[in-house]
Amino acid sequence: MSGLRELLDGSSLEVAPRLLGAVIRHGAVSVRLTEVEAYAGEQDPGSHAFNGPTPRNQVMFGPSGHLYCYFVYGMHVCANVVVGPPGDPAAVLLRAGEVVDGHQAALQNRPGARHHDLARGPARLCRALGIGLQHNGCDLQAGPILLEVGERHPDSAIASGPRVGLRRAPDRPWRFWLDGHPSVSAYRPAAPLKGPS
Repeated sequence: MSGLRELLDGSSLEVAPRLLGAVIRHGAVSVRLTEVEAYAGEQDPGSHAFNGPTPRNQVMFGPSGHLYCYFVYGMHVCANVVVGPPGDPAAVLLRAGEVVDGHQAALQNRPGARHHDLARGPARLCRALGIGLQHNGCDLQAGPILLEVGERHPDSAIASGPRVGLRRAPDRPWRFWLDGHPSVSAYRPAAPLKGPS
């Protein structure tokens, strides 16, 4: 357990690349993380916590090692790991990973998906693992979703670039991924806002 606390101790920018190679488990499915994004709370216009605590983001203001889940586009769930000290609402979005155990169970959650696409993208990762809004606030040391320290990768194996789909602070290079890994999602900027017709 102390290994996980040490992994999550620090700013989101420090913790995010450390999470690459960590394994998240739920039921029969295990996913090794290959892509993450850092969010720096009230100092980050791209963060859900930028304007302070709300009922939706309250988990982010609590202790590290908990899951912050939210609904996006009216249809998908995404999950973040809360990092740093209580009161500092930093978090790391779990963007993509490789299913390393429980392939059949992951396919039941995502029928027809190809192996490298099972957990490629934050919504797909949650679906492959069976993570829903009911898991918001889950203690990643107590379960039922567990985060385990994995293989640490050298800096030379880690790439970084702008976060995906953000309108606010879109150019900060706070997305980290294992360079060349097939499960890493494609970069997409935010869609342009539609003006009055």
